[in-house]
Order: sequence, then structure tokens, then C-alpha cells
Amino acid sequence: MVKMTALYQGEKHCEITHGPSNAHISTDAPKDNNGKGEAFSPTDLVGAATGSCMLTVMAIAADKDGVELKGSRVNVEKEMGVNPRRIVKLTVALHLPQSVPHDYRKKLETIALNCPVKLSLHPDLQMPVVFHYDI
Repeated sequence: MVKMTALYQGEKHCEITHGPSNAHISTDAPKDNNGKGEAFSPTDLVGAATGSCMLTVMAIAADKDGVELKGSRVNVEKEMGVNPRRIVKLTVALHLPQSVPHDYRKKLETIALNCPVKLSLHPDLQMPVVFHYDI
């Protein structure tokens, strides 16, 4: 079990503390929802968590198999809906090294598509994922 704490600081800002490491993340409400947009919004963190989870689980497998993923990156675009206000779409583009062996790519892609964050999200959430081997 991992404990996290969020402290509301006023003006729609929160500071989140990760218990085990004492690391901090700030959040703010987005401009289109009565905030200043000065930091990640809570829903932005969902998108960021999805992308970083995909990279992380791929890296875990790649490390075990001796495949280098250093320099890989992910771009995530979040789209919000209304009534109710919620994330309706996360568009994910993963950019991976050209050096990843062709016969290993499907394994990495399957791992990414089954990352714990993605599996935890509602199945109605649209999430197109594209893999580019271009770095």
C-alpha cells in the first residue's frame, strides 16, 4: 500500500505528497474550469500517468531482455467531455528507438497496452495508441 496526501492550498491549488519518497506534485484547476492552469490538473495527471506507465512497464521488460529504450518518449493528448465533465479521450503516441528488434516490437506493444494504469481506466474512455520507432 502506498500513501499519498493532498493539501488544499486555496485558489484551486493542491500539493500532493508521495509518502514513501516525500516527493511533491502541485495541481491546479484548468483555465476552462475556474482555475489558473498554473500546474497539471488532476485529469492531466491521469494522462501523464498513463503515458509514463506504458514507458515504465516496457522498460522493465526491455531491461530484462537486454533491449535499450533510453530516450523513448510518449506524447499524450487529453480531451474532456461535459455532462458529466470527464476525460473522454487520451491519444497516445509512443516514440521508441529504431534499434528495437522487429521481432521484439509486438511484445513491447502488448505490454504497453496492458499497463496497470490503462487497465484501471473506464472501458468507455477512447484511447488510440500509436507506436513510432523513429528515435
